[in-house]
Amino acid sequence: MPRARTRYLSTSLWDEVKVFVEQLPRETADERAYYARSRWLTTLFYLQGMRISEVASGKMGDFSRRLGADGKDQWWLETLGKGNKERVVPASPELIQEMRLYRTENGLGPLPTRSEETPLVIPFRGRHRCLSRSAIHDAIKSIFGNAASWLRSKGVEFSDRADELERASAHWLRHTAGSHQADGGVDLRTIRDNLGHVSLNTTSLYLHTEDDARHRETVDRHRMNWDDSKPEGK
Repeated sequence: MPRARTRYLSTSLWDEVKVFVEQLPRETADERAYYARSRWLTTLFYLQGMRISEVASGKMGDFSRRLGADGKDQWWLETLGKGNKERVVPASPELIQEMRLYRTENGLGPLPTRSEETPLVIPFRGRHRCLSRSAIHDAIKSIFGNAASWLRSKGVEFSDRADELERASAHWLRHTAGSHQADGGVDLRTIRDNLGHVSLNTTSLYLHTEDDARHRETVDRHRMNWDDSKPEGK
């Protein structure tokens, strides 16, 4: 029996979510605001693997920049995680570019100041107050729910994928981040530290390729082949 599996989105289903976000309308101010938030939320959860509480309480001023050994800028994001434990997570150039786009859409300068109190996820109204955990949860569920409806509109063959998306939540995105990093060959110790796990045992739950390969090999190579045993002429 396979070991317990974490809830996460496969690469192909995650690709569907990104396609859905990119096809969102952007004609009106409200549509542009919804698109910008959807793109930023999915980017932030996926690239940083953050918990919903960490996103809800995070500020733009938690980003910082330092000089790397190669003389190039490195961006980092300070996070207050589970048990009030602080960690500093690498922020890729891709994330910083997405932050620039999101901030610009919201009328802010492209890069935050060190003490900036603007929330990581800016409310549509009252932009200097952090959203609650439930509001972040609802925002992600809205993206997944709308993406599921969009998938269903493409045909009945997408029903199962739509059903899975409707079950997904912000916590699934954290697991998706860890799983995709592990599948991509990122060292488990790096994933552990980035996600703020206490032990590698927790991080190892994101190893799925081993089970997938075992399932595939068993199905392909271990068969009954009843058809080969039929008497001749039958």
